[in-house]
Formats: sequence, structure tokens, C-alpha cells
Amino acid sequence: MKKILFSFFVFSLLLAGCKNERMDYTKKTEIIDKAVAVLQPLNGSSVSGIVYFKEKGGTVEVIADVKGLTPGEHGFHIHTFGDLRANDGSLTGGHFNPTNMKHGGPATEERHIGDLGNILALDDSTAQYVQDKIAFTINGTNSILGRSVVIHSGEDDFKTQPTGNSGTKIAAGIIGIQNYEQ
Repeated sequence: MKKILFSFFVFSLLLAGCKNERMDYTKKTEIIDKAVAVLQPLNGSSVSGIVYFKEKGGTVEVIADVKGLTPGEHGFHIHTFGDLRANDGSLTGGHFNPTNMKHGGPATEERHIGDLGNILALDDSTAQYVQDKIAFTINGTNSILGRSVVIHSGEDDFKTQPTGNSGTKIAAGIIGIQNYEQ
């Protein structure tokens, strides 16, 4: 009888260790609502700066602070790839355009998602850009993370296809996740 009780006890312990508990392996994703790109010069320019992106309410606010530009308007775009290995910016690809639209300006309905318009440089070679209600996202389908932000030597005319005839790429930065502590 003791042998039977002992065997039952051992068997019960084994079953208790095998209880049917479901593990939750669902991926918990963090919502990223801030991104940043540090601009580096391309094609021998001396342009530098920083571009901040903040997502809120389904749109993205873009704030840029740039130095070293010639006075006037300069094309300002999100490009498809964040590949800055080439000093001329040629590996950044075309404007970010996942919806296959024609090139346009930020105020036109039909445009590339990456068409930010122009950034205006003052006589002191500095430029600030603030725009909200931008159509891309930091998270989700039209995410800009890992892509590049590019400044061109000339003004975007919002008409010439597919680039706006804005000239040479003179600065670019890879868009990455912003450190929330800074």
C-alpha cells in the first residue's frame, strides 16, 4: 500500500509540474513618436543641421534647423533609402513615393509622400522649416524610419517630374529613432 501511495504521490508531482499554462508570446511593440536626422554635407557642400520629426494625431510635424546654405529656396524631400555611403547622395534613391503619385508640393493633393517642398535659407545661410500635417508616419505603413531626408542645391518647382528640378543633393541625414532622454 505504501508503494502505491508513494507512486501516486510522485505521479501527482510530475503532473503538477506539467500544468497547462499558456505563455504569451505576442510581440509587444513600442510606439515610436519621435525621430531625428543629423544632416551631413554632400557633393563638397558645407551644409549641416538637424531635422526633427514628431508624430501626433495621425500626422507628423517636421522641424529643421540648417546652416551653410546659399540664400534662397532649396528642395527638401524624404528619399526612399537611408544609404549615405556615396558622397554624392546617389544611393538615397528617389523621393519616398509608396503611393505612386506624381511629384508635387506640400499643398497639392497629388504628390509623393516625401515631397516636403522647399526650405528657405536667409542671407546668413541659415534656414528653419516647420510644417505639420505631413502625410507620412514614423510608425506604420508609410514609415520614414531608415529613410533619408535630403536638401537640394536649387528650388523645387513642384512641377517637373519626377524630382521638381531641384538640383544636386547637398545634404542628407538618415532618419532614426530619437533618444527620448534628450
